[in-house]
Amino acid sequence: MCVVTVWVGLLRAVNVGGRKLSMAAVVDAVSACGGADARTYLQSGNVVFSGSRAVASGLSAALSSVAGFDVPVLLRSAADMAGVVSGQPFDEPSSAWHVTFLESAPAAGAVSALDPSAYGTDSFVVAGRHVYLRTPNGYGRTKLTNTFFERKLGMVATTRNWRTVCALADMTSSWRS
Repeated sequence: MCVVTVWVGLLRAVNVGGRKLSMAAVVDAVSACGGADARTYLQSGNVVFSGSRAVASGLSAALSSVAGFDVPVLLRSAADMAGVVSGQPFDEPSSAWHVTFLESAPAAGAVSALDPSAYGTDSFVVAGRHVYLRTPNGYGRTKLTNTFFERKLGMVATTRNWRTVCALADMTSSWRS
């Protein structure tokens, strides 16, 4: 039995630092993998589509082939995205919030080695496969970058601002094939 799910594909490091990949190519790759109704959000590597887990799992290889460089894709279901939004732990203005999506839940030892109090007004909460960030002086000024979490937690990660997280969650909750 093939279960069709609505997925968010969060592409790591495309359309930054000279690594260009058109969103039309992303939509084409989803279709080539057997996914349907792909819709992108912004030019920073966000795609919502329907398909089986096998379709979703093949997307990274398909995109890497098209792009000519490695394109890690972190996948979240519509239910995952709803959980990310409802699990947001901060109460300050949402303009300071980001979410770092992790490829898997990090090891407890790696998380406990992080000191949330060491970053001034910036703060974070690790919750399963997500790191909630609060950066009141702006993400561009924080040391709590995507690369920081990749290095400290030993896995692929990609970060989105709160507006993008909410838009992607909304796209999945109002899905119409």
